[in-house]
Amino acid sequence: MADTQRAAGASSEIPATPPDDGNPLLSTPFEIPFHRIQAEHVEPAIGQLLSRARQDLDAFIACEPDTFEGLILGLEDLTDALERAFNVVRHLESVASTPPLRAAFNAVQPEVSAFFSGIPLNEGLWRVLQSYASGKEASGLRGPRRRYLDKTMRSFRRHGAALGDEEKAKLQAVDRELATLTTKFAQNVVDATSDFELLLTDRSQLAGLPESAVEAARESAAQRGISGWRFTLQAPSYTAVMTYLEDASIRRHCYLAYNRRASGGDHDNAPLIQRILEMRQAKARLLGYERFSDYVLEERMASSTPQVREFLEDLRRQTLPRFQEENAELLRFRRSLEGAEAPEMESWDVPYYAEKLRRESCEFDEEALRPYFPLPRVMQGMFAIASKLFGIRIERQEGVPGWDPQAACYRIHDEDGSFLGAFYTDWHPRENKRGGAWMDALITGRAGAEGCEPHLGLVCGNLTPPLSGRPALLTHSDVTTIFHEFGHLLHHCLSRVESRSFAGTNVAWDFVELPSQLLENWCWEAEAVDLLSGHWQTGEPLPVAHLDRLRRSRDFRAANAMMRQLAMGFVDLALHSGEADGEADLLAFCRRIQQALSPAKLPEDYAMITSFTHLFAGPVAYAAGYYSYKWAEVLDADVFTRFLKEGIFNRAAGRELRESILSRGDSAPPEEQFRAFMGRNPDLRALLRRSGLAEDTDGVF
Repeated sequence: MADTQRAAGASSEIPATPPDDGNPLLSTPFEIPFHRIQAEHVEPAIGQLLSRARQDLDAFIACEPDTFEGLILGLEDLTDALERAFNVVRHLESVASTPPLRAAFNAVQPEVSAFFSGIPLNEGLWRVLQSYASGKEASGLRGPRRRYLDKTMRSFRRHGAALGDEEKAKLQAVDRELATLTTKFAQNVVDATSDFELLLTDRSQLAGLPESAVEAARESAAQRGISGWRFTLQAPSYTAVMTYLEDASIRRHCYLAYNRRASGGDHDNAPLIQRILEMRQAKARLLGYERFSDYVLEERMASSTPQVREFLEDLRRQTLPRFQEENAELLRFRRSLEGAEAPEMESWDVPYYAEKLRRESCEFDEEALRPYFPLPRVMQGMFAIASKLFGIRIERQEGVPGWDPQAACYRIHDEDGSFLGAFYTDWHPRENKRGGAWMDALITGRAGAEGCEPHLGLVCGNLTPPLSGRPALLTHSDVTTIFHEFGHLLHHCLSRVESRSFAGTNVAWDFVELPSQLLENWCWEAEAVDLLSGHWQTGEPLPVAHLDRLRRSRDFRAANAMMRQLAMGFVDLALHSGEADGEADLLAFCRRIQQALSPAKLPEDYAMITSFTHLFAGPVAYAAGYYSYKWAEVLDADVFTRFLKEGIFNRAAGRELRESILSRGDSAPPEEQFRAFMGRNPDLRALLRRSGLAEDTDGVF
């Protein structure tokens, strides 16, 4: 290990911090000194850690380790210190970015990427691995160790180990360029988002907005030293405008700004997309694959491009009738309000009228629920639910330095008192923080004979912040977002796997969303909602009548929600399977695909793809893999049927879920993990039934 950690069973405390050595990135302790890390630390520390890692790799190869512990686990240890430090820098650049930090990150990122992409290309290391794999000890490996070895060998081949010298050099150049391009893509989206602001000074222009959104806009303006109401493209502000604001011209203005982000000017991602796709395709062909999607999907549950296309098409076909009905219903509703001559829906009209229809048909106003979901109560209830299901205890740890005053730290103990890990939360938007919600791993512990080393992770979001002395009051959608990211976090922190490379969320990408999406189900159940809701003034849980209306609204325009995800899945697959080859205008190509599954006509300059960070920012996990959300939704809908049958807090089922899936990482095939919990293969009908899109259909897959 790169620092002094103790096994989880040995202590209930966070491992001790190593002595101060000047540069806080040179030795990344479990309790990371975020408050001490500055931009000027990045290049010296990463440079030194890279140099050390190269030397250690040479020494490692020279020793020719010939045991599983020495070779497979030892190889992980070689890069652990570098990975930890770089994870911290990458994280800080996403949540507390400054021009100097961005410059430092951009300076070191290509070299770090080149080092890691070069490991499988090292001929000496490849020979050592081949020698071990053909030896006596390897032939006797069974279970997880057999899987680790087989997947390690396959991973080396998939990353170029068997290529000739010229092809290896080309592959390294491709990986280096991809790292630079995808980083620039993400930064362009952040900058384009931050560049936009809309200042309104006439109170009448705010008609329709909930008071919480009005107050947030006023405070946003006040923080800039201006009067009026300031709106941005950050999720809480943008969503409120699109959902509630009566002035269609302002909705249109914000909609176009949001869906043109990074499509021109100083932050233009269009040429980057073209180049990223070219480089990914070049990489696939260097490695012997016809298409990048073939390369990616070889390691997924859905193991081929045709299988993914068939999966998406099957859902599209079964959703289409209800999708058309929903859109006709929405237009009729608008005309019932405005007269038969009311125009067809524009894209910026759909969420506004959909919310009005939802209020009328479901007697439901999501804004009215905010007082019942103060963030502290939601967190407390979520931790209580995790305790009931998995026997863990989660407590706030005061005094731990974070990257921002908003960041808080929590630690997790098992029911026997052993320390499982810790995590940070950072829930509210800032100008120097990227949008969206996500979970990330900072440190992954390794299981051994004495227990499991503790894990360290984080969950981030961009939820409405506290206002005027009130706690942050959440919508129910915000609550499900928190549960989603917490599900990922539990997958990380409850992992007990011998190899860090196969632990936690390091699983097939169409399986990784199962724990996160599964946990969202508890947000809809009365027993759980009683735990996570409480009026911020009175403490009263969400009234039964409100919950009934909330649950009725769950299926509201479910076909449109399905089609939106399918559209992005189709675009992703088309771009990465070669369908776009030869297209002169990729933005128009993507727009055509999305238009076919859109409830309204898309503007001619619609360019959502240029801000689609899932596909083009950072790791390639969702490239040729966006379908994973729907694939995993099938899995989670099916898995939750067991809890509905046996009880949503059934401890035996929770224990089995933890043992069968949450603790196992990639130590067993995902299909095997699913069958271990459910006793059978997944059933597509569970998702369609839950969504109200089909009463019955064939679908075991």
